[in-house]
Amino acid sequence: MIACPRPWVRASQITVSQVTIFFLYLLAAFAFATNRLPASAHRAQHLVIAALGFAAAGLAVHAHSLYNAIIQEAGLSLTLPNVVSLVSFQLALIGVLGAIDKTLRGMTAGLILLAALITLPLGLQGEPGVGSGFSWQLQAHILISLFAYGLLAVGAIVAGYSLIQDRRLRAGRLSSVNHLFAPLETTERLLFGITTAGFAGLALTIVSGVTFIENMFAQHLVHKTTLSILALLVFGILLTGRTFAGWRGRRAIYLYLGGFAILCFAYFGSRFVLEVILERNWT
Repeated sequence: MIACPRPWVRASQITVSQVTIFFLYLLAAFAFATNRLPASAHRAQHLVIAALGFAAAGLAVHAHSLYNAIIQEAGLSLTLPNVVSLVSFQLALIGVLGAIDKTLRGMTAGLILLAALITLPLGLQGEPGVGSGFSWQLQAHILISLFAYGLLAVGAIVAGYSLIQDRRLRAGRLSSVNHLFAPLETTERLLFGITTAGFAGLALTIVSGVTFIENMFAQHLVHKTTLSILALLVFGILLTGRTFAGWRGRRAIYLYLGGFAILCFAYFGSRFVLEVILERNWT
C-alpha cells in the first residue's frame, strides 16, 4: 500500500552520470560473467576484484544520482524514471551481495547487466517535487513502500531466473552456459532471503500506511490496501511452506510470481485507474 504522486511526466535528458553508471555496470557484469567461465580460471581472482571495483563505483554514482533526483526541497520527486531507477539500483546491489557466493556470480552478471540496461535510457528527473508539507512519517512510508516493492520486483527477476534454471535441468541441457548458473538450491536460498526482506518491508508499508494516511476512503486507497494485504498473505504462505514443509522448485516459484502479480496490480493497476481514468491525485 502506497500513496503515490503522478509518474506521467516527460522524460529528462540523459546525464553524464547515467552514462557513467551504465558503463561501470557493464564492465562489472562482463567481469563477473567471465569469472565463471573455465577458460578464465587462472585469472579468476583478478576478475572478481575488478568486478567488485566497477560495481562499487557504479553503485556509489547511482546512489548519489538517486539522492539528488528524489530528495528535493519541495518534497520527494517520485517520477516514474526515478522509481524504475531505484529498482535498478536494488538489482545491482542484490547482485553484488549475491556475489559473495562464487556460484552466484553468473546470476550477478545478469542482474547488473539488466540494471545497466534499465538505467541508461531513463534520465533521472529532479522535479516535480511532491509531498511538500508531508510529515516525516508519511514520507518515510512512501520511501519504505518503494523500497519494498523494488525488492520484491528484484525477487521476481530472480524467480524467473530460477524457473529458467529448473527447466534447463529438467531438459538435461548441458553447455558452457551452465557455468553461469548456480546450483538451483543456492538460487532458491537467495530468492527466499529476498522474500523474507520484502515480506517485512511490505508488512511495514501496510502498517505505516494505515497509521499515517488519513481519509483512505476519500483517497481511493482502500482497494490498493486490500490487494497489498492479499499479496502479503501469499508471501506469508510461501515463507511458511518453505519453513515448515520445505517448499521449493516450481511450486515456490509460481507462488512467488503470483504474489508479485497481485502486488503489481495493486500498485500499477490502482495507480492507473486513480490518475488516468479518474484523473485524481491523492496529493
